[in-house]
Amino acid sequence: MKLRNNFFRDIFTGILFTSGIFGFMSGEFVLSTVLFGAASLSSNLNLSHGIEV
Repeated sequence: MKLRNNFFRDIFTGILFTSGIFGFMSGEFVLSTVLFGAASLSSNLNLSHGIEV
């Protein structure tokens, strides 16, 4: 199940990163900064640590 959790985390990170790029292109610099930060956190944090399903 760890592989599935990593897959969903990778999809979530990719969506945040892509949304950040579109936000940056449209001029929403504050929103894109928040989205890039959230993508960075979601890729670096191990939220499933200690939880084995």
